[in-house]
Order: sequence, then structure tokens, then C-alpha cells
Amino acid sequence: MILKGKVHKFGDDINTDDIISAKYLVSTDPKELGSHCMEAIAADFVKKVSIGDIIVAGNNFGCGSSREHAPLAIKGCGICAVLAKSFAAIFFRNAINIGLPFLESMDVDKINEGDMLEINLASGLIKNITQNQEYKTEGFPGFLQELVEKGGLMNYVKEHSQQGINGR
Repeated sequence: MILKGKVHKFGDDINTDDIISAKYLVSTDPKELGSHCMEAIAADFVKKVSIGDIIVAGNNFGCGSSREHAPLAIKGCGICAVLAKSFAAIFFRNAINIGLPFLESMDVDKINEGDMLEINLASGLIKNITQNQEYKTEGFPGFLQELVEKGGLMNYVKEHSQQGINGR
């Protein structure tokens, strides 16, 4: 799976309240949450995002509370992947559950706001098209790629449950 999009750059310790403020947790609709994504730290963020864009951040992305709303908001505003130096452990799980790809790379400091990236999830190759540079990280395992393609864990389970029922 190849992802391609414009970079939106953030620093270290972007917490779940930065991603989606608690006052919006009354909804689980990705589009509604996405319309408020990052507004606490970048008021015009959602106006700049195009479908398929990529968040690039520093250390400890997604720290804070264990709300699934954070990756839902990111995905709901059109972001297709998050690339960071490191992630909070709970963000990993929630991102997987909703099918949001995330990759760790120590090369994020070389990437600038507005750069165009192409990410090969299988190989872990990141091409910075703007700077004509390449960075390597660990690829996304096949099973996780399938979760992303299905739109998350629940969709994956539903499909495989139906196959099991229909295959008998």
C-alpha cells in the first residue's frame, strides 16, 4: 500500500486533548471529530488538510488519555497516516483499531511542513518528493496493512466472521 500526501508538522508530546478537545467527545462520528482536529493547537489545521495528507511529529505523539476519539479525529479530517519519532502506547492500539497507519522514524526532523511524502507501508520506504530524499523505517506488517485496507479492526472482524458463516 502506497500513501502520498502533504506534510503537516507538529512537535513533541502532542496529546489526545491537543488532537481533539474533550468538549467534542460527545460524538464518535469521524467527520464531526475531524472538523475539530488539532484546533486547540492549530486553529486553521482542518482548513489546510486535503484528503490523503500526512501528519509528521516528534516524540510521544498521542500521549494522554486513552480515547479512541483522537485517531478517529485524525482519520476523519482526511489524514491518511501519522509519522513520528515515537508514539504513546495507547495511541498505537487505538490507531490500529480504526485502521490509521502510523510509522516511527528518527528522520522526521529532516521533513518540513508542506513537503510531499510517499510512504510504502509494506517496505517502510519514505520518499520525500519535495526534497528528493529517502528515509527507511520498519514496514507495516501484512496483517496491519489488511486492517488499514478494511478500515479498522471491527470491519476486519465483521468481514472475516461473514466469510466464516458463508464458508461453512
